[in-house]
Amino acid sequence: MAYPLRILWSDDNGQDIAEYAVMLAVILVLIVGTIRLIGTSANNVFSSAASSIQ
Repeated sequence: MAYPLRILWSDDNGQDIAEYAVMLAVILVLIVGTIRLIGTSANNVFSSAASSIQ
């Protein structure tokens, strides 16, 4: 009875997919955060440039 349980315990077929999904989620969070940070900074730069032109 312990043999099928050992096969089930050592089966790691879905492990690679889960690791890639976690890595993709972390990368997406970093990209979105960077874009939001750059977008806010760029908006401030363009606003100050526009107000200095006027």
